[in-house]
Order: sequence, then structure tokens, then C-alpha cells
Amino acid sequence: MLWRARSAGDSGPTAARVGERRRTVEDEKFAIVLFSGTVDKLMAAMTLVAGAAAMDKKVTLFLTFGGVIAFRKDAWKTNTTFSKDFEPYAGVALEMMQVKKVPAWMDVLQQAMEVGEVQVVACGATMDLFDMQLSDLEPVVSEITGVATFIQAAEGGTTLFI
Repeated sequence: MLWRARSAGDSGPTAARVGERRRTVEDEKFAIVLFSGTVDKLMAAMTLVAGAAAMDKKVTLFLTFGGVIAFRKDAWKTNTTFSKDFEPYAGVALEMMQVKKVPAWMDVLQQAMEVGEVQVVACGATMDLFDMQLSDLEPVVSEITGVATFIQAAEGGTTLFI
């Protein structure tokens, strides 16, 4: 909390709080639309999820297209695909992650779920498109839902598209 001393022209109290505001329910929400299934973007997304969970945010991870594919059972164990932008560095990045014992993105997500309120949901339209069922996905995915339900859950909070 910042305090500001009274200046000669102030008519208020001798000290005033600066930058104070009331927290709202929306401050507590953090959502990610996970469209990509590449390792570099999955790592970034799960790092953000973990940070938000550690800050006591209510986190919703909405999987669609590549995100759904990345969450197929055991797919995370063999996925080494990087985005086109980062592709030239993929080999070095994967090697350094192994050398430095960087946890897999799925492990980061599971740890975030232990620390805070994190819900992982899959897009119903994408699941239908790929003829997939909830049982085809990792157990961290709690349900299949529609985009309107996700938007309602995320409304007023911070939402990122990755």
C-alpha cells in the first residue's frame, strides 16, 4: 500500500492511500483459450496457469483444436512439436529442458491443480469434429462444454488466447 503525505494545498487527512481499490469476483478469474498444441505454447500456458493458481485466481483452461489434441491420453509424453516461429530452436530447447530438468507441461498443470482452483474443459464442437469422447483425454480434463458456457465462466476476468 502506498501512502502520500499531505501537501500544502491538500485539505484532506494527513495521509491518503494511493492506488487502493476493492477486489471483485472478476479479479479472481483467469482463463486461457488453448488453441495450440505445440510444446512451446503448452509450456507458456501452463506456466501462466500455475502463476494464476498460486495467486488464488479461479483458473479455467478451455481446450480447442490443437489444445484438445495435446490432451489426448499420453500424447504429452511424446509430443515434441514446436510452433513454426520457434521451430529452429526446438532441438536445443528440448535438450536444455532435459538437462535442466524442467518439468513437463503436464506436470506443471497437475501441480497447479494441487495448489489452486484450476478447471480444464474441452470444447464440445472440437470434440465432435474429431469424434472424441471425454474418456479419450487425460483425466485432468473434467468436462466437455460449449463456448457459451466458457465465456460465461470467464466473463469479467482476464482471458488469454494461446
